[in-house]
Amino acid sequence: MLQLYVDADSCPVKDEIYRVAMRYALSTHVVANESLRVPDGELFRAVLVEDRFDAADDWIADQVQADDIVVTGDILLAARCLEIGARVIGPRGRLFEETSIGDALAAREAQQFMREMGVTSGGPPPLKERDRSRFAQQLDALVQLVRRQA
Repeated sequence: MLQLYVDADSCPVKDEIYRVAMRYALSTHVVANESLRVPDGELFRAVLVEDRFDAADDWIADQVQADDIVVTGDILLAARCLEIGARVIGPRGRLFEETSIGDALAAREAQQFMREMGVTSGGPPPLKERDRSRFAQQLDALVQLVRRQA
């Protein structure tokens, strides 16, 4: 049965995820290292992990199965989940795939090197309404695709 896993510590699109999850009655695991609220009902489970680096990522990677969907902006977690056969989508609607994860990992390494050298700083630009809309559309389409293929 298709399940949804959310790397929730810094996820800016939780409301959009909840709407899609309710539309398709998806069992949704919202994983974070701090307490957070999830919608009432048996579809949603807040998973509180210890406050340790990558604890949420480790929990998700240990639980996820092939064709489950993971929402994360963490490229390393995306790569781990793809190896298992899960589907992965970022909070801006980017689909991580086996064919492109290598490029994403290389770009991550290059950005980290640049930060360490003091050349760049800061994170991605703030999420705009169109980003949220694109994410919701992509997640909806991904759920439909996985269900058709099952």
